[in-house]
Amino acid sequence: MEAETLAAVQGIDFSFWGLFARATFTVKLVMLILIGASFWAWSIIIQRHLVYRAARKEASRFDKIFWSDNPLDQYYKELGPKPSGRSERVFVAGMAEWEDSLKRDGGFIAGVQSRVERAMDIAVAKEADDLQRGLTFLATIGSTAPFIGLFGTVWGIMNAFIEIAEQQNTNLAVVAPGIAEALLATGLGLLAAIPAVVFYNKLSNDSDRIIAGYESFADEFSTILSRHMDS
Repeated sequence: MEAETLAAVQGIDFSFWGLFARATFTVKLVMLILIGASFWAWSIIIQRHLVYRAARKEASRFDKIFWSDNPLDQYYKELGPKPSGRSERVFVAGMAEWEDSLKRDGGFIAGVQSRVERAMDIAVAKEADDLQRGLTFLATIGSTAPFIGLFGTVWGIMNAFIEIAEQQNTNLAVVAPGIAEALLATGLGLLAAIPAVVFYNKLSNDSDRIIAGYESFADEFSTILSRHMDS
């Protein structure tokens, strides 16, 4: 009897595709959702990594130009109203408000300092929203994927017990396929969740550092303009 059971088990396809093909519609749907979520998460991870790397390079290049001896008003005119760099957009926002506040006699409209700071704060907030795009999805996948996989596992085990009851047979050949199909859903849930959580933490930290750099520059630039007004 044991030899017949082992032979029956060995004849079962326990590969991923074999388990997927034998799963019920609900478990298949859960698996497809988790696979799609995993691919989507990895696309966000790769895309955000490239965006952050480009943002760091652009910020480093901008800092070298900004802290050089070149006149800021000339650099502002070279950039134009819609520069491509993120640091440049923060700088242009402050300079645009600064120039709009200039009077013909060389003085300034009252409250220029606060308006310049507000303009740069708005520009930094816009860049922060763009940098953090997609991170919420990673956090959602990291927190929900294990439970989605667990739902598929519970559903698969339930159907496995139903099949055992219908066949009135508890040998390994009957139990193993259903349990394996059910556990595959949990495995896919963890496969989607673990990278999402790890890279969400890393990318969130990277974006916070980049945004902190923009905020630090805005404060320093505001101080420079304030010193220029006082002089």
